[in-house]
Amino acid sequence: MMTFRNPLSHKHLSGYMRVRSRRGNWLAVVLLRVSRRDLVFCLTALLIFCLGSVFYQLNGGAPKVLLDVGYYLGRFADGHGPLAPRALPFPSQVVYNRVGKCGSRTIVLLLRMLVDRHRFTLISSDIHNKTRLTKREQENLIRNISTTPQPFLYTRHVHFLNFSRFRTDEPVHINIIRDPINRFLSNYFFRRFGDWRGEENHVVRTPGMKDDERYLDMNTCILESYPECSNPRLFYIIPYFCGQHPQCREPGLWALETAKQNVLDHYLLVGVLEELEDVLLLLERLLPHFFSDVVNIYKSPEYRKLGNMTGTVRKQIPNLEALQVLYERMEYEYKFYNFVKAQFHLTKRKIGLRSDPKPSRPYSSVLQRKDLQEELEEEDTEDSLEWTEQT
Repeated sequence: MMTFRNPLSHKHLSGYMRVRSRRGNWLAVVLLRVSRRDLVFCLTALLIFCLGSVFYQLNGGAPKVLLDVGYYLGRFADGHGPLAPRALPFPSQVVYNRVGKCGSRTIVLLLRMLVDRHRFTLISSDIHNKTRLTKREQENLIRNISTTPQPFLYTRHVHFLNFSRFRTDEPVHINIIRDPINRFLSNYFFRRFGDWRGEENHVVRTPGMKDDERYLDMNTCILESYPECSNPRLFYIIPYFCGQHPQCREPGLWALETAKQNVLDHYLLVGVLEELEDVLLLLERLLPHFFSDVVNIYKSPEYRKLGNMTGTVRKQIPNLEALQVLYERMEYEYKFYNFVKAQFHLTKRKIGLRSDPKPSRPYSSVLQRKDLQEELEEEDTEDSLEWTEQT
């Protein structure tokens, strides 16, 4: 016969619930105390770790990304064992989408002196005035670059190419920029008068330029808002890092922030021309199989003889009113330049390079014209491969 258990009386049920409630409260209190204690401990440990990491990196310690580069190159050892294993002997694909009038002729000249020594393929494109590409042109160029015999370094005046968008292995990207106004001045006079090859020779090479344009006073160009001295033509450096999206050519915050993010995500190094020797030192550290001994070559008499041929001639400076207008029109260009310069200095500290950077002078109403004149009279090591380079 089936038997049934008597239901609990109200008295027993109440006692049972009180016991269960006390046990639940005790367990909750214990868990709460443990959780608070553990949480405080974890947060304290995390804070100490973060502060220590920041202090370490700011004082020359290597960040993870550069340690990874060191492991990848097989150049890093912690002193407690052999060198770390590496998947490849060194990065075998490097793309340098050089910015016009930012020292790229100097870099290409140095690479040509290094190519036989280090046995890599150097491809320097002879296309200098087509920086914006259609999707089909991007795809074809990326395919051509990717099928080049490795190791290779490819260089061309072209806005940033996103290899991953076309499901292609991402190469190592490098670049160099310079102070935006100095870049503009260099390009302005180079288009009109050329370099060491002489003004008469340059006039022959640019027959399409009328005298009214060639001898146009720069102050007039700026203050009367000629197209060459206004936006979007002044919005020049950022598109090289923003990419091929049409909005990258529109002066604004979107293009600026996209360019910044691409620098952080895709570029091993973006240097500044004002500190070219430090740029070469970092390239020698980070990409030794391409740039080893580049600083010695750069300082050699043989290179100096060739390098002195790249200077733009007949440079002049605008008056203070024109400089102020130019600086205001280049607001986003200067924000990007200062961002890149800060990242470059941070990389120098992380890699242990302690050279003193050249102090920068903001181009504002307090600028003394003689300061700019001194900068323009210094050795001008910028690109002059394209006689009629347009922005």
